[in-house]
Amino acid sequence: MLACLAACLARAAVQVPTLLADHMVIQREQPVHVWGKADPGEVVSASFRGETKAAAADALGQFSFYLSPGAAGGPFELTIRGANQIVLKDILVGDVWVAAGQSNMEWPVQWASEPEAEIAAAAHPRIRLFRAMHRVSEFAFDDLWGKPWVPCGPESVADFSAVGYHFGRLLEERLGVPIGLIQIAWGGTPIDSWTSYSSITADAALMPALAEWAKMMRNHPAALLRYQQECRKWEAAAALAKAARKPFTEPPPVKPEGPESPWKPGAIFNAMVMPAAAYPVRGVIWYQGESNATAERAPLYGRLFRTMIDDWRRAWNQGDFPFLFVQLAGFTAAPLSQWPELREAQRRALSVANTGMAVAADLGERDSIHPGNKREVGRRLSLWARAVVYGEELVCSGPLFRRTTREDGALRIWFDHTGGGLSAQGGALRGFEVAGADRRWMPAAARIERNTVVVSSPSVPAPLYARYGWADFPDCTLYNVEGLPAAPFRSD
Repeated sequence: MLACLAACLARAAVQVPTLLADHMVIQREQPVHVWGKADPGEVVSASFRGETKAAAADALGQFSFYLSPGAAGGPFELTIRGANQIVLKDILVGDVWVAAGQSNMEWPVQWASEPEAEIAAAAHPRIRLFRAMHRVSEFAFDDLWGKPWVPCGPESVADFSAVGYHFGRLLEERLGVPIGLIQIAWGGTPIDSWTSYSSITADAALMPALAEWAKMMRNHPAALLRYQQECRKWEAAAALAKAARKPFTEPPPVKPEGPESPWKPGAIFNAMVMPAAAYPVRGVIWYQGESNATAERAPLYGRLFRTMIDDWRRAWNQGDFPFLFVQLAGFTAAPLSQWPELREAQRRALSVANTGMAVAADLGERDSIHPGNKREVGRRLSLWARAVVYGEELVCSGPLFRRTTREDGALRIWFDHTGGGLSAQGGALRGFEVAGADRRWMPAAARIERNTVVVSSPSVPAPLYARYGWADFPDCTLYNVEGLPAAPFRSD
């Protein structure tokens, strides 16, 4: 009885979601969203920057309303009143970016290059950080659980996304406005789980994504038994090593993905994307794809990626907000992987309005799927933001394939984003191939002529197609003079 009464009293208090908290950054020039829970019919008011508005909670006890947009500035206080009063302090108004994806976006500053120097220099109090918890769900959550907003500093940046931090740091320095970064990332997750289940099921071409999940669940009982057997063997080997006082470095077995897996289509979208979508933002930066670079999943990536971008834009209801992404870095992947094919799907996603792609093929490490140079990845994303979002006149990308033309047993390749001109790093151009009607690819000699590249091969007297950087760990030699690399591509 007393427990029931206490629960009722707790519900009577106005509650706001985790994202509405001290130290948050509110998106400038967008309506200020105030939402949460209260008793049904209870009138809840909010005061911010001298303005007060109010609304009554609906029959389910949910309230939602907006205050007027404003320019960058702060710090301010936001006061929310109902049966109780909530005062949120040290609020800044600026630009809010979501940093999302799998492990290369989640990779923290403390594990990236030069961590000691980066952490020591990370005192940027006008940058605010929010890191979401890993959660999955079959239905949309209304609250994004996570580590509360904190000002960026040596104590808070160490376990935050290195790509997100460097992107935000460079924007804050350039724009002079506060920057909020919401990290929504989960290592080892496929794009399927970041896309809504309803959108996947609505597109017959995406049915293989559901079939892959069904196959995983069909095989799960047997995989779980194998895992349990492997665990017993691993524990026995560890015990023997300990008894013999010998080192034991064999990693433990990896548990197979089960029904509550983050690989489930739509599961992360429901639990981590939908609750964030109530918070107005400037745009998204995205680094993901490694988990989809397999023979089964890579062919669907292009369509899934476009579907996911559309999903997120519908969820936020802010129109075609900027969506900037990273093309996969170089890595010596498994023999049956399809990293080049996935990079091509990413490149083709540039046809979607208001997108930008930071090329990272040249930043990879042959034996590490997590290259350390996250600072440069963040910088390249920030160049796209400055050009696409903030309207600066600058070269934001390396050469991007436009078309080929045939001439005298050779192909001339034309590019966009050539900047001040093309250049070859490390001597002669390498990494180009040509093919004829039989689509047998042969290495090609390549030379720069003005803002084009001419390629040919004595083994292909009538070339029809060209490609560049078509390898898991490509030899990247083509840049513009601004030092930005060309994106791997194929013309067929």
